[in-house]
Amino acid sequence: MAYDPNNIFAKILRGEIPCEKLYEDDETFVFMDIMPRADGHCLVIPKTPCRNMLDASDAQLAACLRTVRKMGHAVMKGLGAEGVTVQQFNEAVGGQEVFHLHYHILPRHDGVRLRPPGKMEDQAVIKEIAAKIRAGLDG
Repeated sequence: MAYDPNNIFAKILRGEIPCEKLYEDDETFVFMDIMPRADGHCLVIPKTPCRNMLDASDAQLAACLRTVRKMGHAVMKGLGAEGVTVQQFNEAVGGQEVFHLHYHILPRHDGVRLRPPGKMEDQAVIKEIAAKIRAGLDG
């Protein structure tokens, strides 16, 4: 299937849809998930088009994983998380809902379960958590 340049993440990259940005470099962009399954749930995407890891270039994959690692450290430090879960889905039957390559980073704390998907979080809460993650990036 062809890449759809009007998917929600492409629109976020173009600035057509607002987001709570955490980090950006030449190749990747990181923002908070508006329906977080854990406090600090964020998404890493490449700035260049690809549907998922099955059609991504080696360069896109390498750039994303470098940023996933960087953000994993940042969420752990900024939120006092003890670990992270990284999720990545491919095609609809594989659980993918937005067809632009993305990695979910979910900060984890001992004894705290992931929340069910699909519940919007208050923007003020997202902004507060994002500030803590950005502080974890700075250190």
